[in-house]
Amino acid sequence: MRAASSVWTIPLSYSLGLLLTTISLAQVAPNKSPSPAPHKIQAPGIPPSSPKFEDIAQQAGLTVAHISSPDKKYIVESMSGGVGLIDCDNDGKLDIITVNGSTVQRYRQGGDPMITLYHQDADLKFTDITKSAGLTRKGWGMGIAVADYDNDGLQDIYVTGFGGNALYHNLGNCKFEDVTDKAGVGGGGFSTGAAWADYDRDGKVDLFVSRYVHVDIDNLPQFGNDPRFCRFKGVLVQCGPWGLPGESDLLFHNKGDGTFEEVSKKAGVDDPHHYYGLGATWGDYDNDGWPDLYVANDAGPNFLYRNKHDGTFEDVGLLAGVALSGDGLQQGSMGVDWGDYLHEGRLSMIVTNFIEQGSTLYHNLGKDDFADVSVRAKLMKPTYPFVSWGTAFFDMDNDGWLDLFVANGHVYPQVDTIPGGTPYRQPMLLFRNHRDGTFDDVSQALGDMPPQSRRGAAFGDINNDGNVDIVVLNVGEPPSLLLNRNDSANHRVLFKLVGMKSNKAAIGARVTVKAGTLVQFSEVRGGASYLSQNDLRLHFGLGSNDKMTEVNIRWPNGETEVLRDVPGDFIYTIVEGKGIQQKAALPALRRP
Repeated sequence: MRAASSVWTIPLSYSLGLLLTTISLAQVAPNKSPSPAPHKIQAPGIPPSSPKFEDIAQQAGLTVAHISSPDKKYIVESMSGGVGLIDCDNDGKLDIITVNGSTVQRYRQGGDPMITLYHQDADLKFTDITKSAGLTRKGWGMGIAVADYDNDGLQDIYVTGFGGNALYHNLGNCKFEDVTDKAGVGGGGFSTGAAWADYDRDGKVDLFVSRYVHVDIDNLPQFGNDPRFCRFKGVLVQCGPWGLPGESDLLFHNKGDGTFEEVSKKAGVDDPHHYYGLGATWGDYDNDGWPDLYVANDAGPNFLYRNKHDGTFEDVGLLAGVALSGDGLQQGSMGVDWGDYLHEGRLSMIVTNFIEQGSTLYHNLGKDDFADVSVRAKLMKPTYPFVSWGTAFFDMDNDGWLDLFVANGHVYPQVDTIPGGTPYRQPMLLFRNHRDGTFDDVSQALGDMPPQSRRGAAFGDINNDGNVDIVVLNVGEPPSLLLNRNDSANHRVLFKLVGMKSNKAAIGARVTVKAGTLVQFSEVRGGASYLSQNDLRLHFGLGSNDKMTEVNIRWPNGETEVLRDVPGDFIYTIVEGKGIQQKAALPALRRP
């Protein structure tokens, strides 16, 4: 969320720093420009169908409203919250986690339960099991990330929050134990993003936590008290983030005994400048087999930490071209996701930003080199009017090409008093991959869902029909469950990976699928989007191909496994070193 001022007043030292940064960027890459757009590639088989999504949250039982003050006078009231997908009892069906949020008054009185857990029963019905699950820690929830930190085969939950975080150890059957204090991962401050990865490949997942601004709940910056940082287009709004001190980031190394050691400074990811950290996610952007880390900073340069294979990292964001926009400006960055949207064998990056900045698509050119292609990809214009948050590359119609979703919503309710201005409640956006480096706006597929101020978005196959669905957090309202009603005849597949030498949830594993002329890959991630958790299973659309000629699995420890002639239209469980151990058929395809 960018600072609240229509005419920005920025300290001179910062202005000079930005100028020097921009000059440095030009010197480092004076001839940097997007690579020529590839020739349009038509995947074989079925032509694009019209995607359709339906919000079934109310009838599904997702009825708990996110808690938020109506006027948002303080920055802490605007940033929550994430959503997550988890299979908490290993029954093969995704359960849903939503962050609850809070208000200043409620937090001062002890806070609210940080999350709500919905168990998926039969027939797409969900039950709120938060209390019986033992998820009772109170506070001010912000974000969610899921992994199996102790390698017992059960998925655990980490929740970030203002004033303190929570680690819930899964005991089985969706019962959890609060082990935050014992594990040493309480954090504190204004924690936002969280992302799991085995960054040193020792078989145990570690945890990165980004943090935002430093505020004292008993001495909050007063609403509209500083004309430089507390106005937006002439209207009094909450103060910040500019004018407020930032927080450092945290990296918890898993010691393997149920406890963690905070090593951010030693690893080089502590953010000594105290930028305003929000979304964070791990991904192997340079294809060296080690997870790298991207951190979206609000109103500051973003970080790309390259893994040096020795427990330390180097920030290459500026030199790689992903710290700033293509014209050298810092942005109000929120949500993040990796994806190979052009089938090039390299992870590119989508970053969502503040109003009048547009979402940024960084195309991975290889050799630590990215280009901002937002305009030529046709993403800038439709995203420019909105404040954007949760996002993901995902294949909405199973044609084998990654599409894009963006959740939007302003931070200042007061904008509704600005004549002709962008409203507080905003629509969601959906983009179909045009297969030539551009995207088509197909947001009409989301139907007549009313605008909301939205934050996190999580992506996964909720009803195991082979289509990726979306759960979205609505500020101050119950969540939305956007069921994907895709009825194309495209084939698809899902993989659940189980590590043995590697961490049990296979966080960081990469699966590459070859089907016909399509070659695509994805990685298992513990944390992405905006403060949210996607399905840990990997989904691939296969187009007209009913078989994969090759499935290559690179496990988090670097070892590889190859399966050949694997039929599509199944959910496979693959155990490291043992191949396919279980499979469940997906519903029959509609035939044209």
